[in-house]
Amino acid sequence: MRYIAAPWREAYVRSVGAQTGCVFCRAARVKDDGKVHILHRGRSAFVLLNKYPYLPGHLMIAPYRHLADFSRAPRDLTAEMAELLQRSLKALTAAYHPAGFNAGMNLGQSAGAGVADHFHLHVVPRWTGDSNFMPIVGRTKVVMEDLDTTWARLRPLFRDRRPRDRRST
Repeated sequence: MRYIAAPWREAYVRSVGAQTGCVFCRAARVKDDGKVHILHRGRSAFVLLNKYPYLPGHLMIAPYRHLADFSRAPRDLTAEMAELLQRSLKALTAAYHPAGFNAGMNLGQSAGAGVADHFHLHVVPRWTGDSNFMPIVGRTKVVMEDLDTTWARLRPLFRDRRPRDRRST
């Protein structure tokens, strides 16, 4: 088997288990949105880039409140997340012109949730033919854009409206 180097993954591999607490709660507390790649802060939820994207533009929508059970989430929160999904689809369409999207949640560890105790919605832009031999044969994913570039490209598309209030508990 041949190996393809992906040195940008080293920091993640070395940090697994080293960080404590919830990745979403930690990101929400950081004041510098660029540092944690937060694209938009809403009233009850925020939009941020996935640190390890499936494809360029892969983002997530998460509530500020640390909630595991989506079925028990307050209606105003789920409504805002739906609004942020619509806004995210528009921004990703304007920036990347994808052919389609995957949007969904992995609820619970057995469903594939990497962060099972803080639900979040993944939004992944897709293009016809974007799957290739690399993940199967090369056991490597190729992402053509770094997170800072993606953030700089999408951030202005989320700036047209500021949140009214922010509930963090």
